[in-house]
Amino acid sequence: MATGADVRDILELTGGDNDAPISKKDFINSEKKKAKKTTEALTFKRPEGMHREVYALLYSDKKDAPPLLPSDTTQGYRTVKAKLGCKKVRPWKWMPFTNPARKDGAIFHHWRRTAEEGKDYPFARFNKTVQVPVYSEQEYQLYLHDDGWTKAETDHLFDLCKRFDLRFVVVHDRYDHQQYRKRSVEDLKERYYCICGKLMKVRAASGAEPKIYIFDAGHERRRKEQLDKLFNRTPEQVAEEEYLTTELRKIEGRKKEREKKAQDLQKLIKAADTNTELRRAEKRVSKKKLPQKRETEKPAVPETAGIKFPDFKSAGVTLRSQRMKLPSSVGQKKIKAIEQILTEQGVDLNPMTTEEIVQMFNELRSDLVLVYELKQALSNCEYEQQMLRHRYEALLKAGGGGGGGDALAWPGLMDDIKVEAKEQIIDVVGAPLTPNSVIEEANESGRIKYPSCQ
Repeated sequence: MATGADVRDILELTGGDNDAPISKKDFINSEKKKAKKTTEALTFKRPEGMHREVYALLYSDKKDAPPLLPSDTTQGYRTVKAKLGCKKVRPWKWMPFTNPARKDGAIFHHWRRTAEEGKDYPFARFNKTVQVPVYSEQEYQLYLHDDGWTKAETDHLFDLCKRFDLRFVVVHDRYDHQQYRKRSVEDLKERYYCICGKLMKVRAASGAEPKIYIFDAGHERRRKEQLDKLFNRTPEQVAEEEYLTTELRKIEGRKKEREKKAQDLQKLIKAADTNTELRRAEKRVSKKKLPQKRETEKPAVPETAGIKFPDFKSAGVTLRSQRMKLPSSVGQKKIKAIEQILTEQGVDLNPMTTEEIVQMFNELRSDLVLVYELKQALSNCEYEQQMLRHRYEALLKAGGGGGGGDALAWPGLMDDIKVEAKEQIIDVVGAPLTPNSVIEEANESGRIKYPSCQ
């Protein structure tokens, strides 16, 4: 038989004793509790569009907030706590010790483990001494004798070097200048290293070449003199030196600029020489083959002249007005010149975009750009022609002759200048035959006539 506790378990009822009978209120309260639980579960539902992994980062199974700082629950890479009471404490003892680096036999005391009793002082290994060579009486008389130094003075020097570990400034301070001659630091160094070198040569094995340190005392003296002069400078001398260094930098900068300009000028001269040679060769070829070409070939505008409009051949819908848009390669000056000419001729800047009008409008603007480039090239060539004429007249005057009579002495010079100017225009525009007619009309009328737009 099912008891009241079993029924409460099945219906998820709480409260009251297990033996109490089930009443009507228990059923009503159970529905309310279930509704509260469902509403609480709905509040933590994962939002739509959010991935399960992202939602799991926000809340855990217990609905706890995410941690603010990263935490590590593993046992690795953590400082191990001291485990006290596991082993017996090692005993320490107050004991005396001596330092082998000291020669006076001083005794000191410190705390030390009893297991290390009787061992050497651990810091004695850091005491490094210089090995100063020792010579005998026979070696001194045979190899080390010097008229400026006595044996007693040399022995005194080596004794101090061994005592103060080659600190020559201290050696010079403790040197007995009353008993011996007054020596400088450079003199002491020179004597010491000279003896060391000679002893290494004498004691070296047969066939071996030892490395000998050579001390240059003269260089060391000059270096110290320069340092003294540098240290004893007055403020006026320091300011003058700074001024001279700045002027030197300016001079070096101007020199580099002049060298760079000279190199650029040499490049231009070489390029001009090559251009003139190529033009002379082209003239010779053109004089022989130009009549035949004029009969066979027809004048045609090259592809590089004017404006090259982009072709819209890609798939998809495009506006015809896009074909009238000028490319980015056309400069602002050319665009303004085109607009000015069109307004003077009474042409609309944005005409109706039919197929025929777009094609003719683009061709018209391309021709206007070509005429604009020809006009600029013609003005440049006229300026160069004028400069060459003035230069030619100056050369004639410098030669002592008259301008009118001597001009006939070189009959082909002005023709060469005109031909060179025309060739420069052809090179700029890129059309070998078409611009010649435009240039001849410009020379005859004195100005360039723009094509009619009607």
